[in-house]
Amino acid sequence: MYLPQIDDERTTLCNFLDVQLDAIRASAYGLDDEQSRRTPLRSALSISGIVKHIVYCMKQSLSGAGHHEHDQPFEAFAASFTPTPEETLDVLLGVFDDVRAQYTQMCREGDVEAELPVGPMPWFGMDEARPAKLRYLYVHHVEEFARHAGHADIIREELDGATAGELLAAVEGWSANDYITPWRS
Repeated sequence: MYLPQIDDERTTLCNFLDVQLDAIRASAYGLDDEQSRRTPLRSALSISGIVKHIVYCMKQSLSGAGHHEHDQPFEAFAASFTPTPEETLDVLLGVFDDVRAQYTQMCREGDVEAELPVGPMPWFGMDEARPAKLRYLYVHHVEEFARHAGHADIIREELDGATAGELLAAVEGWSANDYITPWRS
């Protein structure tokens, strides 16, 4: 959790992004590949699918600062939620960690006033890229990553009852306290 403190704008945005990325990664803690692919809810979302989608979002930012480079942006977007057989949980987490390091560097060093093309997003009726500030992309990613961290929380609770706090405590090696006990599978 990003506890209250006085930081500059970029640091604040980057810290909120880190917290959401920590939560998404922690949602996979202790799962095997088969468990991570389960879709226990009415949607087609899985922990592996969310991890893959977040990698897609970060890569899009790195490869064009939010610009979809695909001829078929909707198809690429939709496919980003479904791991292929070769994209095991271990593979996806390795890619997540590598891309996250690059994404975090971009966050920490990027000029929030820089303009960049974002889109297209035809699923939202935006057929052409539009200019935006890098700050827009960071705030949008706080929104996007938080949404999917919440999805991952619900999926994980449905899979085995693990909660986000317990998973983060286990990943971070926290000692149990009156409020949170690290998850043990």
